[in-house]
Amino acid sequence: MYVERVPNRNSPPAILLRESYREGKKVRKRTLANLSKWPEQLVEGLQVLLRGGAALDPEAGFEVVRSRPHGHVMAVLGTVRKVGLDRLLGPRPSPERERVIALICARILAPGSKLATARGLREETLSSSLGEELRLGEVDEQDLYAAMDWLLARQGMIEVALAQRHLEDGTLVLYDLSSTYFEGRACPLAQLGYSRDGKKGMLQIVFGLLCDRRGCPVAVEVFEGSTADPKTVSSQIAKLRERFALERVVLVGDRGMLTEARIREELRGQEGLEWITALRAPAIRALVEQGSLQPSLFDQRDLASITSPEYPGERLIVCNNPLLGEERRRKRQELLAATERELEKIAQATRRPKRRLKGQDKIALRVGKALNRFKMAKHFTLEITESSFTYQREESAIAAEAALDGLYVVRTSVAESLLGEAPTVQAYKGLSKVERAFRSLKGVDLKIRPIYHHLADRVRAHVLLCVLAYYVEWHMRAALAPLLFDDEDPAAGQARRTSPVAPAQLSERAERKAVTKQSEDGRPIHSFHSLLADLATIAKNRIQVTVRGLTTETQTFDRITRPTPLQQKALDLLGVGL
Repeated sequence: MYVERVPNRNSPPAILLRESYREGKKVRKRTLANLSKWPEQLVEGLQVLLRGGAALDPEAGFEVVRSRPHGHVMAVLGTVRKVGLDRLLGPRPSPERERVIALICARILAPGSKLATARGLREETLSSSLGEELRLGEVDEQDLYAAMDWLLARQGMIEVALAQRHLEDGTLVLYDLSSTYFEGRACPLAQLGYSRDGKKGMLQIVFGLLCDRRGCPVAVEVFEGSTADPKTVSSQIAKLRERFALERVVLVGDRGMLTEARIREELRGQEGLEWITALRAPAIRALVEQGSLQPSLFDQRDLASITSPEYPGERLIVCNNPLLGEERRRKRQELLAATERELEKIAQATRRPKRRLKGQDKIALRVGKALNRFKMAKHFTLEITESSFTYQREESAIAAEAALDGLYVVRTSVAESLLGEAPTVQAYKGLSKVERAFRSLKGVDLKIRPIYHHLADRVRAHVLLCVLAYYVEWHMRAALAPLLFDDEDPAAGQARRTSPVAPAQLSERAERKAVTKQSEDGRPIHSFHSLLADLATIAKNRIQVTVRGLTTETQTFDRITRPTPLQQKALDLLGVGL
């Protein structure tokens, strides 16, 4: 059957319901009904039914019953799959693996507690399409805790796979430490120690991060909060040499970690193990006093290699950064002035007519607090009696320290034939890439802090989750660099530097982005999180319609909103689809 419209001269066409049939070898047709008086929409609905479709109820229409943010989920989840992190977690899908992937993605999309994450993954409270895309079904926080335990048991396997992917014999490995504070007192890892977050008096944990020379994370280890930096080095050496099976490696660490004692006891003499670090201020001062280092040599240059009998078989590369020197002089003068203000208050307290400060012990206690606040005791000469207090600057000590302003010494065991002066200094400065990882982990990106888990293994699993999330973010930032304020061509910026000692330079393209706030093709430049927020406006809508066929029924289907040109560009750069 079909509907045919027959022209009717100057009158409206006749609308006929007809059917075709075969008579012998001829195809004939006959009229079954005249539909000319039917409403137009009813005729159109009948035509849809005759073609095998379904007619929509015009009164019900389309109704969007659910709208879930979707674009940012596919960007992150697509990157997880593109870099093969899902296969590193486990070769085959499993409920635990999918829940771990959900935790990693959620840490980038909306970092929060495991309870909040579980609520956002449930069908009735979906905050995005993440739970649906991973087909998690109903999950609660206990399921996520179990997934964390499952992940921690595979940490060694995951780190070995990452090392095979990003490290090779003879490569540079960046290692640095950070700490973060802990809420509660039940975890054995949480101890009092030096807080890099400025949270004095709070328990904390310490975690060390191993990265390749580009800053891509490879391994992480959690230590007790009272652990000193040098004490963590031995476990990292064992990890690199034994677990990762690297016969030759160059470990890059800061001066507070690769100390003289650590080099002497654990690094020196190990075949295939080299290091790059820097000297502390007392060691630099000793070189000056011995005559091995003459600051006047750097009046016309900013880089030079020297030797010293105190460091046999090693290279010392002295760097002079005038900008750093000026900053140190400014800061020293501010600290000296602030210390003098505090000391003057104490001196006036010993001279006031009423309630005068007396007693050598009481005066010394006040003075000690003031000096400890600004760490400037070495630059003052003090005289304390039972009833008086005087002070003055130690100008000779200040001048001796000022003579070394802007100077720092990179120390390495790597032969010059393998790594020249400039590459060695650049390798040491590469630790800034690990510091950037810590900023992402602890700042607005992944929010590793504060830590609320009370079990030691749960704390370790939480830190591992955050590092794996940073691994995904690191790859996303690299791919999305043309749309971000990040420098998409760091090699060009490096080429603009007159010396490895000079401040880092942006490429010309990055400078234009910073000024115009637009990309080369005129698109607006974003931060990483504002771009994710833009992608989140790509919604996955669940649409409900009333279908009228032989029977009337309600049907639902999903429809994804169309990406804007900027959103499509971001998805293309990531190599993922919706």
